[in-house]
Amino acid sequence: MIASLSLILLCQLIGEVAVRALAVPVPGPVVGLVLLLLLLLARDRFPALARGPLGDDGVESASRGMLANLSLLFIPAGVGVVQKLDLLAEHGIAVLVILAVSVIVTLLATVATFVAASSLLSREEERP
Repeated sequence: MIASLSLILLCQLIGEVAVRALAVPVPGPVVGLVLLLLLLLARDRFPALARGPLGDDGVESASRGMLANLSLLFIPAGVGVVQKLDLLAEHGIAVLVILAVSVIVTLLATVATFVAASSLLSREEERP
């Protein structure tokens, strides 16, 4: 499990370094996740890569363990909010408006993605 967690964190580190070196306006962890996805896809395609943390569902079990304890990762964020209650009181309405708008935009993007994926899949099913 330690090797699998190390691989996950290494992918995140490589993504962060790449983003900072190339000055790309994408979060480093997102690039790291794409790198990890490419590694997992390559592992499934080329059996020779299924060794170490990439083999025997190592990354998957480490990810399940992290997801099971995901709530612990919100504790530092909650402490940070409590420490800045004065700013929250001062700018609370702006924060609520931004949160509401971002939720609406996220829902619309999700619906648009679902509709696009559905139409693409239905086109593929119609082909003989």
